[in-house]
Amino acid sequence: MKKYLVNLALMICISYTMVSVTAAIINSLTGGQTNNRNEMIMFITCIIASVVLSLHGLFDNISPLAMMVIQYLVACVLVAVFILIVSRFDEVTPRGWFEFYRSFTIPYIILAGVYYYSVFADTRKKADIIRELQERSK
Repeated sequence: MKKYLVNLALMICISYTMVSVTAAIINSLTGGQTNNRNEMIMFITCIIASVVLSLHGLFDNISPLAMMVIQYLVACVLVAVFILIVSRFDEVTPRGWFEFYRSFTIPYIILAGVYYYSVFADTRKKADIIRELQERSK
């Protein structure tokens, strides 16, 4: 459990850093500004994405593509709940919902791609080690 929490914290920190640095670059190029509320929203969405991606072990019995789609849908539901909570404090227009999902989906897909590449590469490496050990034992 401790290893899982350490890996989850690391994933959250890396994803938030990537998202916030990208936002800072885009804001500096376009002349936009950011505020503390946007920073907190980016942080919470990074937590949602990281937690959902880290639960891939629950979906071991289904195909990887189905697992990715299910995880994305779960993340979208959690984001919807988050937007509903935010809408209690500030008005969120229908266009705001669309923009938020678009702003969430693009980094999520990039993060998921990097995450799944590392998971599958690690799995392939372990399979090669097992195959090599099996060949040596013959």
